[in-house]
Amino acid sequence: MDFADLFPFAPEVGYLSLALVNFIGSLVPFVPLPGFLLLATMSVGDSYDLHVLAILSAITATAAKQIIFFVSSRGRKIISEKTRKRMRPFERLVKKYGASAAFVAAATPIPDDIIFVPLGLAKYNPKRFFIATLTGKLVLSYVIVFASHYLGLSLVEPFVATIDDATPVYIGIIIFGAIMTAIVVLLLRLDWVRVMGKLAPWTLDENNPEED
Repeated sequence: MDFADLFPFAPEVGYLSLALVNFIGSLVPFVPLPGFLLLATMSVGDSYDLHVLAILSAITATAAKQIIFFVSSRGRKIISEKTRKRMRPFERLVKKYGASAAFVAAATPIPDDIIFVPLGLAKYNPKRFFIATLTGKLVLSYVIVFASHYLGLSLVEPFVATIDDATPVYIGIIIFGAIMTAIVVLLLRLDWVRVMGKLAPWTLDENNPEED
């Protein structure tokens, strides 16, 4: 299978379709891969303006992540007081390094929601989160666009050359998303008082401010 077969309609989809695929893909926790693949495919050749592709991808992804951040911040209301108390040391940790963590998560192809969800639960500063996320997404989008445009898809095509059916790829994406969701659930269940007591004792100090 050719890499472009994963998105055989890419040359015809247009900017609007890219925006929709990227937004929806970024909105679904832990599975932004479809947006990455479509962006890379559309960046090959001269059918589209590279800067428009990168900026559009960054903006739509950031918009989706803002929703996840907002939902996570509201989600703390349905978490029991016992769980919230257990997570307070972790909340203090992510608040201290929030902007840096959000930027690194957004600028790399890691499952960024594993950072964004805890930041929302910790009620991190929304403006700082937005700026850090948008900046990181711009970096990542430009890397994908320019790498795909000037290097083609030769770097990733060997990995899909032996695949005859794309169905296992999509199933793998779903499984990966489920695993990442389980990790976030595990984060909520960990005894962060005990963990942070060993790694970062300062997070146990109740006198540390919890608001930016």
